[in-house]
Amino acid sequence: MLLSGTVIVDAETVIDDGAVVVEDDRIVAVGERTDCIERYQDRERHEYDLLAPGTVGAHVHSVQSLGRGIADDTALLEWLFDYVLPMEASLSAEEMRVAAELGYLELIESGTTTCIDHLSVHHAGEAFEAARDMGIRGRLGKVMMDTDAPEGLLEDTDDTLDESERLIQRYHGVEDGRIRYALTPRFAVSCTEACLRGTRRLADEYDGVYIHTHASENRDEVATVEEETGRRNVHWLDEVGLTGEDVVLAHCVWTDESERELLAETGTNVTYCPSSNMKLASGVAPIHDYLDRGINVALGNDGPPCNNTLDPFTEMRQASLLQKVDQLEPQTLPARTVFEMATVNGARAAGFDAVGQLREGWKADIVGLETDLTRATPIHDVLSHLVFAAHGDDVQFTMVDGEVLMADGDVLVADADAIRDRARECAAALEVAP
Repeated sequence: MLLSGTVIVDAETVIDDGAVVVEDDRIVAVGERTDCIERYQDRERHEYDLLAPGTVGAHVHSVQSLGRGIADDTALLEWLFDYVLPMEASLSAEEMRVAAELGYLELIESGTTTCIDHLSVHHAGEAFEAARDMGIRGRLGKVMMDTDAPEGLLEDTDDTLDESERLIQRYHGVEDGRIRYALTPRFAVSCTEACLRGTRRLADEYDGVYIHTHASENRDEVATVEEETGRRNVHWLDEVGLTGEDVVLAHCVWTDESERELLAETGTNVTYCPSSNMKLASGVAPIHDYLDRGINVALGNDGPPCNNTLDPFTEMRQASLLQKVDQLEPQTLPARTVFEMATVNGARAAGFDAVGQLREGWKADIVGLETDLTRATPIHDVLSHLVFAAHGDDVQFTMVDGEVLMADGDVLVADADAIRDRARECAAALEVAP
């Protein structure tokens, strides 16, 4: 297949009249359009206004999709324990499958080709099956909660670790490595020391398994962890083994100097979720400081109940603007830096090589966008357009691993109307009041 248009190779390289040639799951050529057409005359051709690397949602909750908007205007711990966790506990296996499908459908439609997905305690296999069937690239994990969990989600420590191991054995590395496992303790508040240490043991036992958890999102959370352990959150996680290059910590809003030094020293990945942090009034993560220290920072939407969208372009815009106003410095977090966070940095956090740029030999994870829009007129700088003006519904084409998931705005790997209809039915039956 030969795709042509303005090609955004990476945050620094744009080919105005370019093309990308795909063979199997790889990009075999990137260059000027006329040259690629001459060299690959026999290829099926498609043209889009802009071609870009698929974005990486480095912290999402696909299975919370049925709860979009159920708990507006509440603080984190109330939002979590009074609304979202009871909703998760109430979902049947079938409803969990529908929720995951709805989440992945939104990702595909809005140009996210890879996700790090924090699932739920029960029925996690339904999300793995949905991801496999719909073609998304992902690192997914069953949530673990063995203390301070609401009814229906509390598990025995050994049971939650055993179930995680079973899921690793069944799903880690399937689809030629497109789907991988992340051990997923909810956060330090709801996990015992035994659970957290068991998480590290399993990650070390299985090659390529990562760890994904929440950390220091909210001041009350930080205070609770310190009261229970005598340590700041990141120091506690480090003590039990939950730092390192195979660890992704979502949020990290409330960290002190020593914790930031530790994150940098250990190579721990941080995911920035600006919309969620604003909506839940959690605070402003010190992203400028993390980047200055060389910490790999990725970008995530978090879940539909606290965002309320999985649109990566909206998140890029929010990411930059929030840092600028926090620092009172317009040069903070420019478009190119944000774009890297949403693509290649996210792929690094997720542990996927050759993902996040449109380069020869790299994975064919590509999105195509239209620009025949008033909002896109004029375009002086395509990176500026993508970060500050584009929307997820500008995406018309989504390819993952060389497979076309959406073309000309139509999803090819699932019945989008049926998923939305079933999701409305399931959502209408939810009991979401505290």
